[in-house]
Amino acid sequence: MIEAKINGLFLTQSQASGVILKEIDGERTLPIIIGEYEAQSIALGLENIMPPRPITHDLLLNMLETLDAKIERVIISDLRSNTYYAIIQVRSQARMYDIDARPSDAIALAVRQNIQIFIEEEVMRKGAYDAKEVEDLGERQIDTHQEQLDRLKKELDEAVEKEEYEKAAKLRDHIKKLESRQ
Repeated sequence: MIEAKINGLFLTQSQASGVILKEIDGERTLPIIIGEYEAQSIALGLENIMPPRPITHDLLLNMLETLDAKIERVIISDLRSNTYYAIIQVRSQARMYDIDARPSDAIALAVRQNIQIFIEEEVMRKGAYDAKEVEDLGERQIDTHQEQLDRLKKELDEAVEKEEYEKAAKLRDHIKKLESRQ
């Protein structure tokens, strides 16, 4: 297995979100398309931003802690029909459990607690790009914090335009909170 780190989040030209994993002892990167919610969750974890109420990934970590269980590592374990698969290895007392997961959820959990991320060699061989190939993809790296602010400001403008003032007030408050952390 190959140890990897999060090298960044990206948006494709079609506005799909993704995460780039880079092998620690090499130059290969593995881009994985993920959902917008999971990209936001990973971004929050990367920036150590704690929402006022736990989101799903925080809730799961709280549950594991309450049950005296700990995530040991996450593994991007397979690539079948252009779909990535992951395993979350959880230790509870003296027993290890392998839990099937989407890579985006596994990564969102890992980033919150500095848990090691591994990629099976076969998966890396099938899906990885070297540094030059990544440049050629034409995908742009994003500043996750700024990208989130820009998206929220756009949603705020739309809410005001549609006269959804309660939603607008919540968005305004969220924007102010994010801006105060800069």
